[in-house]
Amino acid sequence: MSSRLSPDDQQRVDQYLSAPQHRVQRPPFRVWRLLLVILAVVIGLGLLSRLLSRLAL
Repeated sequence: MSSRLSPDDQQRVDQYLSAPQHRVQRPPFRVWRLLLVILAVVIGLGLLSRLLSRLAL
């Protein structure tokens, strides 16, 4: 795939992306961990709302 950028702009983009702050190794994205965190938050908030409703009545 050819770039639509001019050679000068492409060179600036390449320099920007090769800067040290843009070469950080990131761990792989873990979908199951995200789903577990969301599930825990939803369950926790549900239990908290039940507790607060019992205290209010």
